[in-house]
Amino acid sequence: MAYHGPSYGLSRECAMKSQAKFSPERAKQCVTWIEEVTGSKVEMEIKDQIDFAEMLKDGSVLCQLINSIQPGSVKKINTMKAPFKQRENIEMYLKACAIYGLKEQDLFQVNDLYENKNLYMVVDNLYNLGGLTQKKGWDGPALGVKVSSENKRNFDDEVLKAGQSMIGLQYGTNKGASQAGMTPYGASRQIRPEDWNRPKEQNSVPSNHLNS
Repeated sequence: MAYHGPSYGLSRECAMKSQAKFSPERAKQCVTWIEEVTGSKVEMEIKDQIDFAEMLKDGSVLCQLINSIQPGSVKKINTMKAPFKQRENIEMYLKACAIYGLKEQDLFQVNDLYENKNLYMVVDNLYNLGGLTQKKGWDGPALGVKVSSENKRNFDDEVLKAGQSMIGLQYGTNKGASQAGMTPYGASRQIRPEDWNRPKEQNSVPSNHLNS
């Protein structure tokens, strides 16, 4: 494994945050699941994230995993130790995961694994893959939580119309309502000619009201 030297400043801070998110226990569960699915025993003991990365770095184990779940996902697994071939294996695995049904946010970048940048994302990816296999009804070993199916409801026109009527009854109705005879906001009140012909006592205030 290539040694990149110590990290400083922001790079070191990001590396520390990434290490804090990595769970050795979850990683070990992933390794056990991979062994059960592929039927191949890992030759090395996984003690920390460096061991975890070393096990998966060349991408061949990941390709074997997805081929065991979905045969033929990776046509040819590279066995050469050349870095570009190992990275190609990881890329083929990620592409196969996307085709299988994993969403983009459930994947990781090649460098997250190959350069040990965000190994916790590799663990998350494996858990998401395990959950998706359960959703698809795969009868192999299980890992993670089963991905829930979308509960989409389809209503016909009659049900939708009934719902609209119910909302109308709850909030009242304006059928038959009219603004006729109302003075628009901001407009002056119009005095009609017949108002001038009313008896004087109807238009004036009684004197006894003024003296009270």
